[in-house]
Amino acid sequence: MHIARNLREYSSMHEPPADPHGDALPPGVPQTRAAQIRAGLGDSLGVGIGIFPLGIALGVLVVQAGLPWWLSPALAIGVFAGSVELLLVGMLAAATPLVTIAVTVFAVNFRHVFYALSFPVQRVRRGLPRAYSTYAMVDEAYATYVLMPPEKLSSARIVSGQLAMQAYWVGGGLVGVAIAAALPAPIEGFEFALVALFIVMTLDALRSRREVPSAVLAGLAVTVALVAFPGQALLAALLIFTAALGVRYVITRGAERA
Repeated sequence: MHIARNLREYSSMHEPPADPHGDALPPGVPQTRAAQIRAGLGDSLGVGIGIFPLGIALGVLVVQAGLPWWLSPALAIGVFAGSVELLLVGMLAAATPLVTIAVTVFAVNFRHVFYALSFPVQRVRRGLPRAYSTYAMVDEAYATYVLMPPEKLSSARIVSGQLAMQAYWVGGGLVGVAIAAALPAPIEGFEFALVALFIVMTLDALRSRREVPSAVLAGLAVTVALVAFPGQALLAALLIFTAALGVRYVITRGAERA
């Protein structure tokens, strides 16, 4: 009996630490909370290389649009969606009606609703950490953690990675504000940064032939919107494109079942 008790005590002393959900992390995965935080910061480095320059573009655009400098960190903290923030700067500078802004933001960010279906948010501790993780479920965080084996993830790793990604965005915006304030004159054509961002995203998507029909539908939606709704072309194009994607999905599913 003494031998069995000693064996149980030895086993309990050498069990791997449990993650925030009570599941033991497998061998080879950073076990301590500090190690998991370092892993999360490491996850964000590759993303930060792309996020930080875009944050600089946001800060420069805010100042050049004649908007208050604090709008850059405010958008980065309150909205935290790169494409939408760059879009909002132009809309706010043009005094776009709030209804148009709200519908446009909803249409552009609607894809985030589907992210939650596969993002490993269940690995994040309930309460404030999970609420923040849901809020910070941007494209880059989704791409980083949805492909990572779930057994390697912990609440500390995911949340620290997302916090670091947002810090890159906020920091880049502040650097952009400082650069714009130090320039003797505005940079002509800098507002093209948003267009360039979407062009890169489109070209990346077109590497797969499956997405070619989506690009064609997008072009048709923009054409129809420019002709039929010249005053609200962006919003109209988004709505038409969304409807076209819905129709394409129904047709594709019907063909697969047949």
